[in-house]
Amino acid sequence: MTLATLLLFALASGITIATPGPTVLLAMSNGSRHGVRAAAWGMAGAVLADMILVAIVASGLGVLLAASEVAFQALKWAGAAYLAYLGWRLLRTDAPAVLAAEPPDAPGARQLFLRSFLVAITNPKALLFMSAFLPQFIDPAAPLLPQYLALAAVLAVLNLAAMLAYALLGARLMRALKHGGLRWLNRLCGGALIAMAATLALYRRGGA
Repeated sequence: MTLATLLLFALASGITIATPGPTVLLAMSNGSRHGVRAAAWGMAGAVLADMILVAIVASGLGVLLAASEVAFQALKWAGAAYLAYLGWRLLRTDAPAVLAAEPPDAPGARQLFLRSFLVAITNPKALLFMSAFLPQFIDPAAPLLPQYLALAAVLAVLNLAAMLAYALLGARLMRALKHGGLRWLNRLCGGALIAMAATLALYRRGGA
């Protein structure tokens, strides 16, 4: 793999990652509700899930899983249900409780980590995308492991940058908005997650 190929991969991936997805919305929500430091645990969970997906693609299992209708449907409905649940929780979040110094339902680091991890790992669109996208930048005549490690590192940096930017945005909005504004932000993020859940539920493999 040449440097030019790696830069092209970074550009193409950056354009895709710049489009807000579930993990980015979770990062913004976590940043507004719990602060950037706490949101970092969610970012770590999402990045770990991405690294696992890259490993699945690199091992060749990605093609098999992507071709399995049972695995596809199981991931799709699990991901849609979990996104809908998180969106519903956000819609029910009370802004004054969020603004309190120690909200009674504040999640711990492990919970924030698992939330983002589960959202990312149960997204079949991500698996299908990586299975079709990553091999295009791999030179089959060269050792595969270093190439996949390089692509994984680029993805990790880009995903962290995007989630950090949205977490910082969420934290700033928390300081700038009053109770009504923060309640609106919760409803916006919650509604977006539920919309993404509906989109994922209606997603068909042929549309990939």
